[in-house]
Amino acid sequence: MLISLIEYAENHGKSADTLRRMAEANLLKTAKKIGRNWVIDSDEEYPVKKRTNKRRIKVLSLFSGCGGFELGFAGNFSVLSKSINKKIHPDWRYANGVDEDWKLLAKTRFHTVFANDTREDAKVAWSAYFGKRKIDISTYWLENIVDILKSHKAGNKIFQKNIDVLIGGFPCQDSSVASKRSKLNCDKNYNGTNPEADESSIENRGQLYMWMKEVIEISKPKIFIAENVKVLSSFDNVKSIIEEDFRSIGRDGYLVVDARLLHAADYGIPQSRERVVFIGFKKSALTKTALKELSAKKISSLYDPYPPQTHAYTKDGEDLLPPINLSQAFVGLDEPDVSEDESQRKYSKEKYMGSLCLGQTEVDLDDIGPTIRSERHGNVEYRRLSAENGGKYTEELQSGLVERRLTVRECARIQTFPDDYEFIIPPKRREKGVSALDAYRIIGNSVPPLLGYHIAKRLEKNWDLYFEDTEK
Repeated sequence: MLISLIEYAENHGKSADTLRRMAEANLLKTAKKIGRNWVIDSDEEYPVKKRTNKRRIKVLSLFSGCGGFELGFAGNFSVLSKSINKKIHPDWRYANGVDEDWKLLAKTRFHTVFANDTREDAKVAWSAYFGKRKIDISTYWLENIVDILKSHKAGNKIFQKNIDVLIGGFPCQDSSVASKRSKLNCDKNYNGTNPEADESSIENRGQLYMWMKEVIEISKPKIFIAENVKVLSSFDNVKSIIEEDFRSIGRDGYLVVDARLLHAADYGIPQSRERVVFIGFKKSALTKTALKELSAKKISSLYDPYPPQTHAYTKDGEDLLPPINLSQAFVGLDEPDVSEDESQRKYSKEKYMGSLCLGQTEVDLDDIGPTIRSERHGNVEYRRLSAENGGKYTEELQSGLVERRLTVRECARIQTFPDDYEFIIPPKRREKGVSALDAYRIIGNSVPPLLGYHIAKRLEKNWDLYFEDTEK
């Protein structure tokens, strides 16, 4: 008997959107379109591909900072309930948080086995958080990627060859400050010093993705995901150049799908943050069908590796939720003078410098937040401005609340870091701590964990669609 695809989806506990994509990809034998509606034989068995194992998927992280990308790939952290769209992701699993405002996202199959950055404060914060999650903190290498690669090439085998996923938000400061530097050229290298003449084309910050490319060539992951600032996509041919460089890995060994611009607010993140994301697949690891589907000029929605939008910020949709605003993001936070959370107690005391300077504006609690940048204290936006400086929250001011900038915790909330991530860490003997200035910088440098989770869950869901993964 023919029934609607919607009814079939309900019978099997699946989303109608997932079933429609499967029907369009000819994965349902009896599904057919009559007019504008899909129908299917009610007796058709739901196609379940048996997984040979549920091993952990190993992740190598570069330019890790304090671990926003790794946290997203690991899961098992709290997010706002309103950040989860049950219609778009009925398969997501989560537990209730401490109250109705929060949900605990399920743990994924991804497991970080290598992380790296040059910032000691980032490693201290990373180690404090991930150490509690039973991640071996010795997997974090505090050294620049150029020196690590040189050491590896000299015979010190640092990078594993059986990596499944390589992730990294490669630095490109010159791309985010286009007026100061030209395209991918930069007068500083990864250490922040002037490179030698013969190194200027490969060791500067603008071309650190080339070093990421070398790590990919060594570790040969099944998938790599590289992230960078939005303005990169506006340079003439730069995005295409990077895509072609990635495609040349292993002499055309990787299928690199077209890079895509993702806006954080489209994924339940209360922030105006746009990033270009590059995704590449190891061709020899893909199934024949996946290789064909991912090579298509227009990738079908079933095989598309980019996560679907869940919130209506850049475009509307019937099943999309409203964007998360700052009032929702700051739920339950006490004012700094009464908070017991050290990250909420700390905020920049830099004086107001005039409306023409960066960061001298007051956030709008009814809207998404500003881009959290890796900035000095004086450029952190205000939570509340005085009336003389143009503040609009007069009732708060009249009640005795003071003019102040965003706290470290508020910036972390905007980036979707959970509250159990400690950003203010006192120094210990022979070990650097993390100050408020450090915290602002490493939070601003990070990939929002929730955005990382969206990417990870999309790849986890499609893993058996992409690969004949029989490794034990």
